[in-house]
Amino acid sequence: MVARRALEALLRGESEAVAPAGPPAPVFVTLRGRDGSLRGCVGSTRPVMPSVAEETARSATLAATRDPRFPELSAAELPSIAIEVSVLLPAEPVAGLEALAPARYGIIVREAAGYRQGLLLPGIDGIRDAETQVAVARQKAGLGPDVPVVLSRFEVLKFREAARAPDAARYSSQSTGSTSAKNQF
Repeated sequence: MVARRALEALLRGESEAVAPAGPPAPVFVTLRGRDGSLRGCVGSTRPVMPSVAEETARSATLAATRDPRFPELSAAELPSIAIEVSVLLPAEPVAGLEALAPARYGIIVREAAGYRQGLLLPGIDGIRDAETQVAVARQKAGLGPDVPVVLSRFEVLKFREAARAPDAARYSSQSTGSTSAKNQF
């Protein structure tokens, strides 16, 4: 998996040369502890790198080192970390809450007359309805409940590591939409 190789190289103090693969796409990488708890999550709504593979490596490194909620990932932690890669499909504007489904769609809440925005990936534990999803995204953006916002939704192609064997990892992929995924990021 590109994300794990990037983290292994980072923790060895090396830079990982990632072969360009796939078109540019925005990617979020989520790191989870053995118990499923969040350990880091970073990504972007627009691709920064020229390919999805390179974007995945970049987001993995940032999730391990730049998520302000957590200290940097240590080499001792890496074996117990599970990695999820979410490749964002194009966002589409929505008129209201009735067009949202938190298990299927991620959400971007943008300030109507400004630059602040909040993003939530789909399928977040504890977020079961559109009202809660929008409220949490507003909070992430620092937007109060009365600030006018523009809503967009998106689907993701999600790749998750399966149970780790001592020397290798197996990967599974799933889509929250109708597109199937075959690459392993």
